[in-house]
Amino acid sequence: MTTGIAGAAARTALQALVDRLAGGETREGQLEMAAAVADALKTGEHLVVEAGTGVGKSLAYLVAAATSGLRVVVATARKPLQDQLIRKDVPFVASAYPVEAAVLKGRSNYLCVAKLAEVAAGTADTQGRLITDARTAVLTRLARWVAEPEAGDLADAPVPVDPGLRSLVTVAAQECPGASQCRFGNECLAERALDRARSAQLVVTNIDLYCLDLVLGGGLLGEHDAVIVDEAHELEAIASRTLGLELGRRRLNWLAAQLRGLLVAGSEEPARLDRAGEHLAAALSAFAGSRVDPSDPAIAGVLAAADDAVADVIEVLRKLPDGGVQAAPAGDDPRRPRAVQAASSLLTDLRTARTPPDGQVAWVPEGTEAVLHLAPVDVGPILATLMHAKRTTILTSATLSVGGSLEPLAARLGLGTARRTMRVASPFDYRNQALLYCAAHLPDPRHPGFDAAALDELAGLVEAAGGRTLALFTSHRMLRLAAEAFRSRFPWTVLVQDGPPSPGLVEQFRDDEQACLLATMGYWQGVDVPGPSLTLVAVDRIPFPPLRDPLLDARRDAARVPFEAIDLPIAATLLAQGAGRLIRSTTDRGVVAVLDPRLARASYRPAILASLPRMRRTVDGAEVRRFLAGLVPAPPENADPASPGRH
Repeated sequence: MTTGIAGAAARTALQALVDRLAGGETREGQLEMAAAVADALKTGEHLVVEAGTGVGKSLAYLVAAATSGLRVVVATARKPLQDQLIRKDVPFVASAYPVEAAVLKGRSNYLCVAKLAEVAAGTADTQGRLITDARTAVLTRLARWVAEPEAGDLADAPVPVDPGLRSLVTVAAQECPGASQCRFGNECLAERALDRARSAQLVVTNIDLYCLDLVLGGGLLGEHDAVIVDEAHELEAIASRTLGLELGRRRLNWLAAQLRGLLVAGSEEPARLDRAGEHLAAALSAFAGSRVDPSDPAIAGVLAAADDAVADVIEVLRKLPDGGVQAAPAGDDPRRPRAVQAASSLLTDLRTARTPPDGQVAWVPEGTEAVLHLAPVDVGPILATLMHAKRTTILTSATLSVGGSLEPLAARLGLGTARRTMRVASPFDYRNQALLYCAAHLPDPRHPGFDAAALDELAGLVEAAGGRTLALFTSHRMLRLAAEAFRSRFPWTVLVQDGPPSPGLVEQFRDDEQACLLATMGYWQGVDVPGPSLTLVAVDRIPFPPLRDPLLDARRDAARVPFEAIDLPIAATLLAQGAGRLIRSTTDRGVVAVLDPRLARASYRPAILASLPRMRRTVDGAEVRRFLAGLVPAPPENADPASPGRH
């Protein structure tokens, strides 16, 4: 790829920055990426960059953005990367190349001054959440913090805010009426963050919020020259979610609860909303796990009833006198405009669901709560119109290619021929640092004997590694089987995912060098554990998406070769993400073990292998166990040989 004047300047700037680091090393791939991003920003040509683990892609694109003179937005998929950028990488770049930077998160991340006042005054609907002495102390400290210039993001609050209290002092985007409609609008901390973001040259945000900004026509972030999407392998899924909607009983119940705090006791509207929610949930439950047609009489009737109930609520709210019907504070009750906004948002979604736009699919996922989802089948045309046509788009991640090609992803995300692609190899020596093992002798995963055989194989690998294992499972069922089998078998700590991904669980794993961490999808990416705590990453199956996913079914229906267009890219990307947990530094060594024998013999094997780091490969279990055993650190000279480790 030819480097232009802007690219050459970015290379020089990045090299000067790296030279300031103690022990900083020159990475040719990082310099190449910085040059490519700088040239794209200069020419306006879209760019797709796959940058392998260890390249240092964030510094590469930040230096290019900071020295471009353009207004650039950086959007990430995950909060840890967003925090790393704004707390570490951006300040480091700005120390050499001054750039005004700001971070913008979703509105629910910021303390709401109006709701804080309501809780303090006792007018907030706490819905059974007790305001204890400890919470009162937290509220008092938050009230003082509001006056500080940097107040806003609750992640920076001077005291921890527990989830129950957090929900009482924050406001969701769909219920916020905006500063002009709120009597605390001039003090709004979220608006203050918005103002900072709109005036900054460099803005760090998340992909969800960026997609919302696309829908709003730039109403959040304002005009900008370019967007850099990091962790871009998640853009398609996030855009589908953000550009779609969800409707269920909880939204109607929540609105009913707000009304009970505003209307006189015995008012019919809250009960009517609750009934509409119950009827909607009952109707949707019959379609769990399948696509639906909103015009189906079984669904159309309950959507219409909910529509009528919400529309009537809006009229009732708008006719309330200042302060509401209940005893109210002086002036207009701030809860009323929030309720109007929430009801209006709900009504818009109900009417969209009743007559979905062309190219949208509706479905009810499996689960305990029946919820109607609506999303575009193909986000590419939407992104092409709302995003790529208006500014330079740069997409990057460690895992973007399928079968060694970036073309499939570029096409799915709406990037036409007016773009460049590049792959920047990782600086890590994978052939000498890592071994890829496929347990080719195991039965097919669809065979009844696979589970027991796979767990026995995995147990042998863990024992050879002396613990130090991240085991990634494609189902909670297999996770539970492994947890039950391993807790009594191993002398080491066995950590098991229980609920959403937890940074604390990863920290426990990192701090205990012999521990094993058993987890599902939430831990396939974002886990960064360099050093001896992780020498084995094991995957139970090739992570193909579920066959009964209604949205993916709709995409399969629209594809010429569904498996190659839909299933294979998802599986290859996710497997590459999982494998990428192993080597995080130049001194790491270890094994990626795939217990699925299809990786050794299926016709799609080359496409998946081409998406993985170029490790040495083997199907010899004895070789792998010897390799792992050679990585186990020798015990200290004074160690008690009878001590098996920690439980």
